[in-house]
Amino acid sequence: MVSDGRRILIVGGGTAGWITAGYLARILGADRPGGVAITLVESHDIGILGVGEGTFPTIRRTLARIGIDEAELVRRCGATFKQGAKFVHWRHTPGTPGHDHYLHAFQETDDRDGLELLPYWLLGLAGDANWDEVNTPQKRAADAYRAPKLPSHPDFVGPLNYAFHFDAVSLAVLLREQGIANGVTHLVDTVQEVLLGEDGAIAGVRGAESGVLTADLYIDCTGFRAELIGKALGQPWKSCRDVLFCDGAVAIQVPYAQPDDPIASYTVSTAQQAGWIWDIGLEARRGIGHVYSSAHSDADEAERVLRAYVGPAGAALETRRFRFDAGYREVNWYKNCVAVGLSSGFFEPLEATGIVFSEVAAGMIANLFPWAGDFETSARQFNANLRRRYERTLDFIKLHYCISERRDSQFWRDNVDPASVPDSLKELLDRWRFRPPNEMDVDRNVDIFTEASWQYVLYGMGWKTDLSAKAGVFRFREEAKAAFSKIRQQGEFALRQLPSNRELVRFAQRSGFGQGANAA
Repeated sequence: MVSDGRRILIVGGGTAGWITAGYLARILGADRPGGVAITLVESHDIGILGVGEGTFPTIRRTLARIGIDEAELVRRCGATFKQGAKFVHWRHTPGTPGHDHYLHAFQETDDRDGLELLPYWLLGLAGDANWDEVNTPQKRAADAYRAPKLPSHPDFVGPLNYAFHFDAVSLAVLLREQGIANGVTHLVDTVQEVLLGEDGAIAGVRGAESGVLTADLYIDCTGFRAELIGKALGQPWKSCRDVLFCDGAVAIQVPYAQPDDPIASYTVSTAQQAGWIWDIGLEARRGIGHVYSSAHSDADEAERVLRAYVGPAGAALETRRFRFDAGYREVNWYKNCVAVGLSSGFFEPLEATGIVFSEVAAGMIANLFPWAGDFETSARQFNANLRRRYERTLDFIKLHYCISERRDSQFWRDNVDPASVPDSLKELLDRWRFRPPNEMDVDRNVDIFTEASWQYVLYGMGWKTDLSAKAGVFRFREEAKAAFSKIRQQGEFALRQLPSNRELVRFAQRSGFGQGANAA
């Protein structure tokens, strides 16, 4: 560790803590003269929650910057390749005729030729196929359990956009090792007290064994406990239970029946009467959990539904239960303390938003670190940006629920009640009655999800955008038909060329990526 006096103390480990530590160590030069000394203190007494095992494509850039090797990630963390999230029974009550699933794919429309295909799909030029089927070859590949890349592709690079599924506990260990290699000082200790100065800022934290630890900036990664930002500094939690009703989950880990069982190339999210079930395929097991609303069900009923979904394979397996309050802090940087991870906000384990917010926070802290001591200016920008990100993500998550056609339970009837829909989302839906989501609706400075993500969910859920008034404007109909045909051909090519998810995982377990054309 090299330092000239600038110091960061991260309290709490886990995925959020070690992503933040490893990233900041690289960007802020923890191992160089003039850099920032970074210490992470964590207790062995507090385990990792590990709610979600899925990520967003931004994780590839984050892990690369931290210095993680992609094949090592696969070997150490049971990681597999994720190409999106498949939603089943979200639109219709089970048994209703019609499309009953859609994929929020990670691949976006290729508009290199300047032709926007979505209007032509809305006008019916691609038949009755779903938007996710005609927009990209990714759904075709993912449905066939294909991987997004070849062994010859370099680390974190592939022709299809992707992220990962992984074991959260194992990832935290790998990130810890890399963080220490990046220059992070690691202390195993229990923080017993947060000391405040006369100005209301943190003056230090007292460890049971380390005594008083001090820093210029303190980062709270203590999870829902929020020992620094919440308990010590009193920054309130803004509950979003009036918008997102789910507040509990029951989880189970299910081994594969056979070692060569196919590995799903996306998270599968299956709607239930009082919530939904996630199903994530890792290398040796599936992580499955039922997220539910306690106002519409209870933990015992949620476990019964979960076990019915899993079937006989899970009959003798133990489950884990936990509760949460969907929401976030409007002030996440107060004085000399920043909240990251669950201490900052959590909606629910949908669309892998939890980890991506830790990535976002780490990046902003690196950019806004107050080298000259101007904490308030950095705090104002950080808080405004992160608050807006939470607001926009809340709208995106609610979109999955509020335009459903399901009315088979009170949970779904309550979700489509306009009283539970934020005005900001109502405004977006009003815009999209007569035009599809586009770049005008997305702010790249704050939006985690692009217009393509909004389109996948909106039209996967059956939303109708009426373009009839300007149908004559879209005169490149033959070109659009040719483009749809080309995408189908690309899908066929992907099926021929790409290995299965399990085949690529097995390759990574014995070798590294990017070893040349004959890497397989």
